[in-house]
Amino acid sequence: MDLQLTHKTALVSGANRGTGKVIATTLAAEGATVALHAFSEEDADEAMAALADTALNIVPVVGDILTDEGARQVMEQLAQHGLSVDILVNNYGSAMAGRWDSLTTEQWIEASNVNLLSAVRLIQHCTPQMKAKQWGRIINLSTMGDHQPNAIMPHYYSAKAALSNASVSLAKELSNTGITVNTVSPGLIHTREVERAYQIRAQKKGWPTEWASLQEHIVQQDFPNPCGRLATRQEVADLVVFLASPRAGFINGQNIRVDGGAVRYV
Repeated sequence: MDLQLTHKTALVSGANRGTGKVIATTLAAEGATVALHAFSEEDADEAMAALADTALNIVPVVGDILTDEGARQVMEQLAQHGLSVDILVNNYGSAMAGRWDSLTTEQWIEASNVNLLSAVRLIQHCTPQMKAKQWGRIINLSTMGDHQPNAIMPHYYSAKAALSNASVSLAKELSNTGITVNTVSPGLIHTREVERAYQIRAQKKGWPTEWASLQEHIVQQDFPNPCGRLATRQEVADLVVFLASPRAGFINGQNIRVDGGAVRYV
């Protein structure tokens, strides 16, 4: 399937590593020009040096999107490259440990800045460019916890739920502009960090640490789902890239879970 992304420019936040990097490289493989965002020059250089396919049209942009000035710096660098954003993927965010009885006001504010306002800043910069073209795609990365939060990390789940809510509001605000806004909400994703964290836990609990067996325990204990496994980063990226394409033009204001059926309601 041709996703018709040639001549489109995408900005992916937090794309120097993890799922963001897979999203960025998948968009580029489909023909898009991709601005790979990182918070530091060092992180951007490392990500660019590690690209397996140097023919992909990927350029680095750097800025601290937790601040207004950092977000402006990202947009200035895009302009210096002669790029105008067609597709914005707000991938950046961070799960943050904490419990109701110990979280401070400052930690609640930080969670909102990291997981909501970092996206809002880029949205505010990019939507005028999209409106001028009468075409655009905004995809916000949330979590299945915005549907089904746990007792722990309430500040994180609340911030992500606010992002998902804001996405629907934005889709309505951008009615009849040619811009769609959608949210992608993964469940547990198999990453090196997740695997290592569970291996540490497995050693304490006497579980097997070999991944295939450990994954069975994770599904049984923490992430029951009909698929019986964790998502891959590529599976998340494939959905994001489809939603970014002209072929997804009538999918708008949606929050699509990539959770293997873990959240069991319609």
